[in-house]
Amino acid sequence: MKKTSYGEGRKNNRDLSSDAGRWGQFHRPTLRASAVLLTIWIVLALLSLMLGDQMIPLNRAWQALMGQGSSDELFIIQSLRAPRLIMAFLVGAALAVSGAVLQAVIRNPLAAPDVIGISGGASVGALAFITYLSSYASIYWMPVASIIGAFLAAGLVYWLAWRDGVHPLRLVLVGIGISSLLSALTSFMLVFSPSYSATSSYIWLTGTIYGSSWTEVIVLLPWVICFMLLLYVYRGAMNVQLLGDELAVGLGSRVQRNRLLLIAISVGLAGAAVSVGGVIGFVGLIAPHMARKLVGPVSWRLLPVAALTGGAVVALADLVARTAFLPLDIPVGVFTSGIGAPFFIYLLYRTRNQR
Repeated sequence: MKKTSYGEGRKNNRDLSSDAGRWGQFHRPTLRASAVLLTIWIVLALLSLMLGDQMIPLNRAWQALMGQGSSDELFIIQSLRAPRLIMAFLVGAALAVSGAVLQAVIRNPLAAPDVIGISGGASVGALAFITYLSSYASIYWMPVASIIGAFLAAGLVYWLAWRDGVHPLRLVLVGIGISSLLSALTSFMLVFSPSYSATSSYIWLTGTIYGSSWTEVIVLLPWVICFMLLLYVYRGAMNVQLLGDELAVGLGSRVQRNRLLLIAISVGLAGAAVSVGGVIGFVGLIAPHMARKLVGPVSWRLLPVAALTGGAVVALADLVARTAFLPLDIPVGVFTSGIGAPFFIYLLYRTRNQR
């Protein structure tokens, strides 16, 4: 029988175990990939600042970013385009890292926050906040509502998938079912929500960072930093998970506890991202695969490259979404889903014969 333990094969076992704590060690493929991705992101950032309803030349866009220039250009760059650009990077990075952790822990290439129900739970929590609490509570509480929804969904999936431990394939199958249930619950809430909030909620659910402000950046940033730091602390446990349950137990790892902890970190990242960006589909699926092809599965290489890749993917999708169909501003989730859905089908086809 063909072995399908996820993590690019058992040939990486020695690499995974020995590199668990060497986050900062020089690794040429990682440095090259990071340099290329940073260059791409800088180019995308400059284009995002320049392009839009009003085209602004590069020198004037840079001056406006530095606080110089006309009042109109200062407003466009500093209040509209710059926070939207930063939001695209934060949301993309959070979703990509969340997906990378899930794929490592579940050892399944199809795992992603939106596939196994985490994004669905986060959207239910955020939608409940928008519909029923936004008039009474500060926007700073919105990530809390979203993360609570994500944790409840993940807890339900984990509980239903538990049978003397959690098997990776069973977790994915249960997650897909719960995701469908949460999608129906979201539609139910939209139908019975007030008309003034239903329209904005529906647009938000498609995945959009339209109208992002520095306030929303400040809302999201602490959550992303907090969960990224937790992931840095437990990066070694993530590497060991890639080796398979039997070998991980043999190495002295507390497999189920570490799996639950890493899933909780992934849930927190995805829930925080969904709270401000909506359900931007398939970023958590595509970006980790791209990063893994570049630098391999070892966490200290994979996670920073996945974050850069996810940020670049969302920034590119948002740039196309707001410039390709002027004066319309298309939700960014439309473009990421358009790319991600065929990729998901390809992964299903590629893994169809695996046991």
